[in-house]
Amino acid sequence: MSARAPRVVLVATARPTFAVDVAEKLATEARSLLVDLGAEVTGPVGLVMTPEDVAAAKRFVAEPADLVVNVCASFSDATPALELYGDLDTPVLLWSFREPGPVGDRLWLNSMCGANLFGHALVVHAGRTPRLLLGDPHEEQTRATLAAALAGDLPPVVPVPTTRGPRADRAEVEPALAGLRGRRLGLVGDAPPGFTPSRYDGDLLTELFGLEVEELTVERMFSRIEEVEDAAARQEHDAALAAQPSLAAVDAGQALTSARITTAMRDWRDVGSLSGLAIRCWPEFPTELGACPCSSLSRVADEGTPTACERDVYGAVTMLLMEALGAGTTYLVDTVELVAEDNVVRLWHCGAAATSLAADPAQATQATHCNRKLGVAGDFPLRTGPVCLARLTEDPERPGRLRLLLAAGESVSEPNRFQGNTAAVRLTADAPTFVTGLVTGGFPHHTVIAWTDVRPQLRAVADLLDIAVVDWDTTAGTEGDDDV
Repeated sequence: MSARAPRVVLVATARPTFAVDVAEKLATEARSLLVDLGAEVTGPVGLVMTPEDVAAAKRFVAEPADLVVNVCASFSDATPALELYGDLDTPVLLWSFREPGPVGDRLWLNSMCGANLFGHALVVHAGRTPRLLLGDPHEEQTRATLAAALAGDLPPVVPVPTTRGPRADRAEVEPALAGLRGRRLGLVGDAPPGFTPSRYDGDLLTELFGLEVEELTVERMFSRIEEVEDAAARQEHDAALAAQPSLAAVDAGQALTSARITTAMRDWRDVGSLSGLAIRCWPEFPTELGACPCSSLSRVADEGTPTACERDVYGAVTMLLMEALGAGTTYLVDTVELVAEDNVVRLWHCGAAATSLAADPAQATQATHCNRKLGVAGDFPLRTGPVCLARLTEDPERPGRLRLLLAAGESVSEPNRFQGNTAAVRLTADAPTFVTGLVTGGFPHHTVIAWTDVRPQLRAVADLLDIAVVDWDTTAGTEGDDDV
């Protein structure tokens, strides 16, 4: 008697703001490969992009299966992950594709980031550990990994590192921590739907850092923007144009709206004595206001105020902490591409980097948003040189507490790979292990990049505040036994 074919439910998630035609083609090829490998494949044939699509997919997921394969055909928020797999006992394999677009174009898929977001949601909010497959359907390694998974040998879970890197002296970091107490962080809007890393515990922020939070609804921020006087908006527009003449190529109305956004954010910061901003930058800004706030966040960041998009509160707090410890200006980034042969990860976001972080600030081009096609967003590569990465996030091993992710590397010179702001970082840790660990370890899709290594100071702060440290590389500055 022949063995039963493995039963696989395939769900291909995507978002319509990405290259849907390419996503559909790769999802179709993924299904064909599983069938070719002998699997009995069920699941929705089309891309899952709407609540109705998720509800339809749930009927397939409820059926008995040996494996669920979620093809991250493009980026998607984590709503399908929790809705479909939060209570599921069947193993879940997240399949991420490589970026197919030409150099300088937008991210066509942002598939890896989607898998990262799914991983965070499942590990932190559902107590489930997915597995990761990175590769296109035509690759031999992809075929081999899937064949093994169908036989019950899933890709590995990367253990969370437990090694300890060097710590700064307690006396060095205590003044910075004291300086954070009583500072205020401004938030606009709620967490975007399905963006689980943008949730936060305000009481915990007060307990650990003494930070206060001032929340503003999107509607109230829009009112403040409308209240900006024409003369003030024109003055800001002219200043932005003088700083970056490429702004002249952006639609004049959108550029002026961007100036109003910048002015309103700056005024709110000044009146409220805000030390940082975390802004719900979509969907309302592009769909209701007709402009993207990316360059406004960049302008404010260039003035020394950390700004985080997608209302990522813990990301903004990470930026505040790093800059208090001497990191200089930082930027919130997605991990969007792995170049394993070079041990490089590409870190990106869609155009809110301070122009001081550009590889050449004089050429920090201002353009339209890569997906929304509205102004104004930066379009330039980030500076080269040694970098460190950090991120405060929830600790699934200790509910109600935080952990701190750390990594380091070298930002190497290359053309801006993706429209927006990109850094190609050659990690000191093993890059494929790091990327897999982000997903299977449940880390957020956002990390913070800095060009000054403040990891010893961050580790010392974490020790003082009972924050677990997840150190992907401890070599830089290590001096023998570094326990303190």
